[in-house]
Amino acid sequence: MPGPAPFPTAPLFPEQLSKRGKVRDVYRAGGDRLLVVASDRISAFDVVLDPGIPGKGIVLTQLSNFWFSTLAEVAPHHVLATERSEFPEPFASAPQLDRRACLVRAVRIVPVECVVRGYIVGSGWKEYQARGSVSGVPLPGGLRQAERLPSPVFTPSTKAEVGHDENITFEEVVRRVGGEVAETLRELSLELYRRAAAVAEARGIIIADTKFEFGLDERGHLVWADEALTPDSSRFWPADQYRIGSNPPSFDKQFVRDWLEGSGWNKQPPAPTLPPEVVAGTQALYLEAYRRLTGRELKIS
Repeated sequence: MPGPAPFPTAPLFPEQLSKRGKVRDVYRAGGDRLLVVASDRISAFDVVLDPGIPGKGIVLTQLSNFWFSTLAEVAPHHVLATERSEFPEPFASAPQLDRRACLVRAVRIVPVECVVRGYIVGSGWKEYQARGSVSGVPLPGGLRQAERLPSPVFTPSTKAEVGHDENITFEEVVRRVGGEVAETLRELSLELYRRAAAVAEARGIIIADTKFEFGLDERGHLVWADEALTPDSSRFWPADQYRIGSNPPSFDKQFVRDWLEGSGWNKQPPAPTLPPEVVAGTQALYLEAYRRLTGRELKIS
């Protein structure tokens, strides 16, 4: 059963609030610094659901911190501090932020979602069935659902403020951000995925696909930003349940999506209230993903 109540939905510091996303609140923290807070909100089909998943923001933050640290030699990241004692006021005096907030340097986010796929599933599977490609990248014939690709592919998408992201070609990325930045985005994304997939595989988890975000610092250098290889941004499969030809169960909010699909909801706001067993089941999946990937238990009560 869920432990504590979900993190408050209202902004903690309205005067410092810079941006509210579906899950994260971003506050101005002085100079070129921001405080990013992961709430317990959960969204599906572009609608924020009620209630949230207690402790979800803690899992997202702590798992991101694990990956940012583990893969720091591959790509510089935006995190400056993870302990509340290191935050400026008024944030340092807010115990609600413990384990769910990070002080980061502000970067100019590149308007491209850097998706990497190691397996053919989801929207990629649908495109492959129709055209034999994903985001315009031709793939070998005869692949089956959930099959591992010969090598990971970079399949970028738009970064929509509202509505759905849409798959775009690499050529479109070049048009939007320039050739040099596009090439670096692809190289960094593929290398981060390869390294993370190897770590996860050794711990019994398959990273089927994931998405990265990058920003440009004041010198124009790319910096890994936002979140890192979490259940919100990745498709994690238990390796012992993986079978080619079917979509394996996953450690993410697919549990919520499946319930919504079966509820008769028309996918227009408002969404139906999540029942306690769906909240508890989703919480358990997020915590299990953290435990398997990091080798540590995470207490959220």
